[in-house]
Amino acid sequence: MFTLKLIVVTAIISFCLTPVLIWVSPCIGAMDKPNFRKVHKKPVSILGGTVILISFLIGIKIAQPIEEEIVPLVIGAILINMLGLVDDIYDLKPIIKLVGQILVSLIVVYHGITIDLITLPFGFIIEFGVLSIPVTILWIVAVTNAINLVDGLDGLAAGVSMIALGTIGLIAIFQGNIFIIMICSVLIGALLGFIRYNFYPASIFLGDNGALTLGFIIGVLSLLGFKNITLISLLFPIIILGVPFIDMVFAMIRRYLKGQPVMQADKSHLHHKLLEHGYSHPQTVILIYSIAMLFSLASVILYLSTNVGAILMTALILLTIELVVELTGLIDDNYQPILKLCRKIIK
Repeated sequence: MFTLKLIVVTAIISFCLTPVLIWVSPCIGAMDKPNFRKVHKKPVSILGGTVILISFLIGIKIAQPIEEEIVPLVIGAILINMLGLVDDIYDLKPIIKLVGQILVSLIVVYHGITIDLITLPFGFIIEFGVLSIPVTILWIVAVTNAINLVDGLDGLAAGVSMIALGTIGLIAIFQGNIFIIMICSVLIGALLGFIRYNFYPASIFLGDNGALTLGFIIGVLSLLGFKNITLISLLFPIIILGVPFIDMVFAMIRRYLKGQPVMQADKSHLHHKLLEHGYSHPQTVILIYSIAMLFSLASVILYLSTNVGAILMTALILLTIELVVELTGLIDDNYQPILKLCRKIIK
């Protein structure tokens, strides 16, 4: 019942706060102007992340969690939101944003939240030792940027984040982790109130300040929610965030193969490809929501599976990812090894 209260209260807060910040945005120059990479045709407010952050902080104040992990989570969320807001207004260089994200991740590490080891099947253990710090930072930065990269259409990153948070929260219910359930509820509520204005045609965007904030919190939550790291449990957050991870990883592969800097923005992300295939803006967003839900369902099944079932489910997920990549042309329109093999067999 308290969880539902948190969702409702934060939803009301973000729903009422969003129009205020839409009105404030032009006054402080916090507007996203159209360019060749973007699909919107007129300037739109980029203070969505501020809405999410304020709603999140109020929700945390109401929830009053006693766990020590809330300190780095809140401090990190505020700082990364500020980093994103500066980037939204002044367009920082990628290397500066990356350094900023690493510094914020160090706050989490400083408070003792790290990936220290991974338990492999048959009892084998990989201990990271001094590498636990860079591995943890790499994870948080990767999730943060994965959410940021998927933020390309109205309502896309907010909806995908809600699905991810709902799945992490569900697994936390199985684990009896009240803290994770509480944080997920607060953020889901904030996103529910916000998405009314963020869905197509959007009157406000998350901006980098919002996408980075969501990515950071989800990255830290995934570490806290799967503390007893095994090879299989490490897959849960990756699968839950399947859509943004696919987009990020294959964007890097695509740019590398074309001889482009891997951090250089382009217009060949999953949502761009679906638009090229003739889907409308809302259809593309809903289709990606559906894919994200399938990945989330797969992660829950994986969590509840035996070792054999987990191996089979993982293989099926990998095959699905490959087919999505080939059908959408995420690497290249001519990259279709499995589809070409199927055509040869059918002939």
